[in-house]
Amino acid sequence: MTDVHEVFDAVDVIRTKRDGRTLTDGQIRWFLTEYTAGRVADEQAAALLMAILWRGMDPRELDQWTAAMIATGERLDLSGAGRPTVDKHSTGGVGDKVSLALVPLVAACGAAVPQLSGRGLGHTGGTLDKMEAIPGWRARLDADEMVRILRTVGGVICAAGPGLAPADRKLYALRDVTGTVESIPLIASSIMSKKIAEGTDALVLDVKVGGGAFMSDVGQARLLAETMVSLGHAAGVRTTALLTAMDTPLGRAVGNAVEVTEAEEVLAGGGPADLVEVTLALAREMLALAGIDADPDTVRHDGRGLRTWRAMVAAQGGDVAATLPVASLRHVVRSPSTGFVTRLDARAVGVAVWRLGAGRARKEDTVSTTAGLWCHAKPGDAVENGQPVLELAVDDPSRLPDALAALDGAFTIGPEPPAPVPLILDRITA
Repeated sequence: MTDVHEVFDAVDVIRTKRDGRTLTDGQIRWFLTEYTAGRVADEQAAALLMAILWRGMDPRELDQWTAAMIATGERLDLSGAGRPTVDKHSTGGVGDKVSLALVPLVAACGAAVPQLSGRGLGHTGGTLDKMEAIPGWRARLDADEMVRILRTVGGVICAAGPGLAPADRKLYALRDVTGTVESIPLIASSIMSKKIAEGTDALVLDVKVGGGAFMSDVGQARLLAETMVSLGHAAGVRTTALLTAMDTPLGRAVGNAVEVTEAEEVLAGGGPADLVEVTLALAREMLALAGIDADPDTVRHDGRGLRTWRAMVAAQGGDVAATLPVASLRHVVRSPSTGFVTRLDARAVGVAVWRLGAGRARKEDTVSTTAGLWCHAKPGDAVENGQPVLELAVDDPSRLPDALAALDGAFTIGPEPPAPVPLILDRITA
């Protein structure tokens, strides 16, 4: 707590950072506590965020800022799970349904995976939106229910409650409207405050890099990963990060229900090779941090992963026997020539699927469970003139023209296949 003899003023805190000086622990704790309570105005918080964007934060400041954000709310106690706890966070991409397969795979190996997830905004999809394509499935769990499912099934995918890092909830909304989203200290503290508050023992970060990711520059992505790993270690959470490629959509399906189906294929021992590679790489990182000697690919092929998935869905009210909803209209985009796909723009695909209705422009928007897209050919694949490359699915035909406009120039056909590009770009441990 802040020393009762210390007296603070919001303008003084803003000036400190504006002038390039270091905020004290007391200033940080006071500002975030008072802002969360509504006693510091949004205008003042916006000014401090802009000062942080321009001036940055040193490691001690950022540790204290993150700890103070956590202290504005509760911290979950997962000790009742009866298993080592480990979680994963992705910075978001196109076709990134990794969590849907990863959570039951790692849980089937003996870990407890408390996957607190979010909803999609813009061209990147949200894990909760995908799961809600399953009839009856519930995103909201209270802490006791979450621990019970972790103990009996091993994994949950659910929404973060309002009590976790409430300062971040307010600051996140403010950053979105004040041009301060891009600050690495603010991104890192936003992600890590919630992940640390959820009470997991270990965490693996999937930091996406490329045209379809939040960060297109590998150097900036590496800096973000290093910053988050450092914050995790400072808070006593064993943390590693993988930098993974996101210039091309991950897997073949992009949307909500269609991505659930593809994740189930992975759990049944199949699925696209790129999606399987990233999922297994993250699973092995998680199991290593949890101290569990198990092979997630064995679990994927022997049926345990799929059984754990079904148990996890059922535990959250989902009907595992239900047929997922299907869109009423299909539209195929064909190759204009014979050759090889040399490029498929992940961002363009993500925007197209968003325009079909699978994503949202504002947090309060509803999403379509059926809207989606399949990538029938991806970079390296040979195609004939007129062969399907992309296939769109939608219920509302009025959405199709804008989606097709987003795909204009989204892929390139060339005479030779492109050089292979690695999916796992780097591993950050400290």
